[in-house]
Amino acid sequence: ILAALLIPNALSALQKAKQKSAMKEIMTISTGAMDYITDNGTWDGVASSAPLVTGAAIIQALAPFYVRSVPVNDPWNTPYNIYLADDCQGIIGDVPNEELGGEDFVIESFGRAGEVGPIGMAEYLIADPEATLYSQVSMESFRNDLVAWSGNWIVSPRASAAAD
Repeated sequence: ILAALLIPNALSALQKAKQKSAMKEIMTISTGAMDYITDNGTWDGVASSAPLVTGAAIIQALAPFYVRSVPVNDPWNTPYNIYLADDCQGIIGDVPNEELGGEDFVIESFGRAGEVGPIGMAEYLIADPEATLYSQVSMESFRNDLVAWSGNWIVSPRASAAAD
């Protein structure tokens, strides 16, 4: 009986730790990307990488000056996806292309699923940006994506259960 109670809690805690680690890594990359944009203005000459691979142009642009070491894979061992400038157009829900410029970037983790989750950036609504903030209510919630657009969360767990 005790094992039946503890094992699900332990599995949930493990997934929560991986999720928090992925969120921290996405924000680390985002901070480096914002610093890069501050210095350079645009992503001209730097190619997107979806999925991110070792030696990608974005890694060379950010490491080691802006980010000491750019993680390639999320904690579930799936590559992050990074979209830069014009590559952001048409992938963020209903965001019009004219809202996206040469300084924009999107960083995505597919979460536990390793593939586009039930909630991802395609569901983002510019008129209702909180629609893609989800509550962690079950193990299934860890299948949702984690997505930051130019350093701001557009798909992620809510900050607290009180936000529901």
